[in-house]
Amino acid sequence: MEATDAARALLAAIVADHGPVLLILSGGCCDGTAPMCYPEGEFLLAPDDLRIGAVDGAAVYLPAGLAPLWQGGLTLDAVPGRGGGVFSLDNGREAHFVARSAVCLKP
Repeated sequence: MEATDAARALLAAIVADHGPVLLILSGGCCDGTAPMCYPEGEFLLAPDDLRIGAVDGAAVYLPAGLAPLWQGGLTLDAVPGRGGGVFSLDNGREAHFVARSAVCLKP
């Protein structure tokens, strides 16, 4: 699990405002694998959610079924603009989280 400086800065700002958080790549219908950020203890993890690492103390999870897709490694990044995750704590900020993987890069 890696993170860019931009992701670490966004995460630090969110933690300063909300306290400890977790991140999950849910694979859901609306935001797909966009990393979603929630207050620690307020998001109910599924029984098959796997902890794949942590970024500056924030645990990162994904469903077990998605694990093979991210075997090449995962980098948490943040990019300018508002994300679509209305429930994620990065919503309403001038940057949002994205997941990057060498497996998903175009040649």
